[in-house]
Amino acid sequence: MSKLELVFVPTPAVSHLISVCKFAEKLVNRDERLCATFLIIRPPPPFDASVDAYIKQKSSDSQGSRIRYITLAKAKPPPSDEIGKSIDRYISLYLANCRPLVKEAIISNKRPDSKIIGLVFDMLCSSMIDVANELGFPSYLFLVQSAGFLGFTFYMSIWRDQVGREFNQSDADVKIPIFSHPVPSKVLPSFAFIKEGYDTFCNHAARYKETKGILINTVAEFESHAVNSLASDPELPPVYTVGLLLDAENQKPSTQAAGSRPDLENQKGKGNSTSEDEEIIKWLDQQPTASVLFLCFGTLGVFQPPQLVEMAIALERSGVRFVWSMRLPANAETTKLKEILPEGFLERTKNSGVVCGWAPQTDILAHKATGAFVSHCGWNSIVESIWYGVPIVTWPLYAEQQINAFQLVRDLEVAVELTLDYRMQQSGQPEIVKAEVMEKAIRCIMDSENPQRKRAKDMGEICRKALMEGGSSFISLERFVETILDS
Repeated sequence: MSKLELVFVPTPAVSHLISVCKFAEKLVNRDERLCATFLIIRPPPPFDASVDAYIKQKSSDSQGSRIRYITLAKAKPPPSDEIGKSIDRYISLYLANCRPLVKEAIISNKRPDSKIIGLVFDMLCSSMIDVANELGFPSYLFLVQSAGFLGFTFYMSIWRDQVGREFNQSDADVKIPIFSHPVPSKVLPSFAFIKEGYDTFCNHAARYKETKGILINTVAEFESHAVNSLASDPELPPVYTVGLLLDAENQKPSTQAAGSRPDLENQKGKGNSTSEDEEIIKWLDQQPTASVLFLCFGTLGVFQPPQLVEMAIALERSGVRFVWSMRLPANAETTKLKEILPEGFLERTKNSGVVCGWAPQTDILAHKATGAFVSHCGWNSIVESIWYGVPIVTWPLYAEQQINAFQLVRDLEVAVELTLDYRMQQSGQPEIVKAEVMEKAIRCIMDSENPQRKRAKDMGEICRKALMEGGSSFISLERFVETILDS
């Protein structure tokens, strides 16, 4: 039987690969004629190579020859001074430099028994539309972010046409059609205030309109206003909501270990051992249902000691049980927590809390003892939290996380605001979120009568049903399969 092949070109970052790899698995399972080839671009300097370990693991999965992973040679990176102007522009320029490598890989690795029916790229890879056009097949955008974020990128060109410039943080609240509430300018992504970043996303958004379809890792009922806004725009190609997609088997990071409770001296060089993860889950098994607060801030969520002290004070004052995934900054004078955190904190909370480096995030969110999640609001973490019905306390740090946090609190009502506009990469001394602010948010989210808790639980059930036969995501994936089979 002749195969019909989709070529995937993802941004070289594990956070992007997780959902798109899961999507490819669902796709080939839906129709036996379909197969997929991933062309893995090596990250440009100075970014790490954790992608290699992830792809090695995925290559050993059970899909056999129906999903292939081909790693490309490195392309020439842009001038290093581009990083300081805009990291999004730097990566986009690098990915554009990879077009000849991608084209050659498609030609030289074509399966003898297959027909290529499309190229699927993600957010920063819109330059790959050129490759698809040259080779004569359609292109599709797979968005690892939210429908809300996508709608914002489309709005950016409208704003510039009306105002003649990028956003300023002093601008009044903005009415953006993708959101049901006016958006404070202070919660817009950092790139929206920088010409180079602004230009980059305006260019990407314009190219997205050239595709034959847009796939989004979301559920129509979850982001109903945003999805309806996109679907009603006559300038856009068809939108397919195919989430929620999460890879529960591959959430343990490949670098940075948990270490012991008294210190994090073993933090560098490897991931948690199975026994360390099991100890965390064993501790959760002994806690009451929905009684534990989980704190975790993603790969780049590293706070300086003064902020860690405020967090410890808030946790102790609130009296809440907790699992705190903590990463120390590279410039920390010590890795011993007892020398960083308030004196006696570890001893006083030894029965009510767990402090670790890396944590098995998906397993913790899935556990019945977990009652809420203090998160940086990356979309993958949001997807996991909502899937398991866990409400969120918002602490965005970088990228599009501020606007994600706004959407969670205002439009979707599944989160409590700790902060919406915190930015880790601001120049000068980072802002300190005080203990009393954090304590207030903790008490609010852990209140059993809090409406966000019920809404998050209900939304988790809705999202799981969406993937079942007859559900909105199941039907949307079916529509996409029919589209590509007819192409």
